[in-house]
Amino acid sequence: MTENPWTILETREIYENPWIKVQEDQVLNPSGNPGIYGTVHFKNKAIGIIPLDAEGYTWLVGQYRYPLNEYSWEIPMGGGKIGIDILESAQRELKEETGITAAKWTKIARIHTSNSVTDEEGFVFLAEELTMGETEFEDTEDLQIKRLPLSEAVEMVMRDEITDSISVGGLLKVARLYGL
Repeated sequence: MTENPWTILETREIYENPWIKVQEDQVLNPSGNPGIYGTVHFKNKAIGIIPLDAEGYTWLVGQYRYPLNEYSWEIPMGGGKIGIDILESAQRELKEETGITAAKWTKIARIHTSNSVTDEEGFVFLAEELTMGETEFEDTEDLQIKRLPLSEAVEMVMRDEITDSISVGGLLKVARLYGL
């Protein structure tokens, strides 16, 4: 089905900050009954990077995630401003969070992070031919960096030790591409 079965009767903005906007729509649902639908609109693209060296090692970033109230291991990632090339954003995020630059970049995934409540669009890049350098953390970041075999990162996904959707999708896609 390609046509939208929902009818929007009224839209109002509930909340906005520099990163998100929340709107509530009064709707007629696909069966014709009235209802409401809330959507979180993101003001950035989600950008994830899987750095992979010639020995088959990758890097994860660990940090406390406020909305979850728990610590999270993830691939390096961040927000890319809409209108800025997503590859440029990926290169910036990898350097900022790990100090790594890469000579070879491949876009491997486009992901909708939670498409029942948000229009957030994410992209995952594979970064290869790596050069190490210094990190450039933002003031909101208190990160740990871990180098490990790609196969171990995939096992962390399988044990639910990595639960971030962009990290899970990206790592499993790379595992499939590399036959892990």
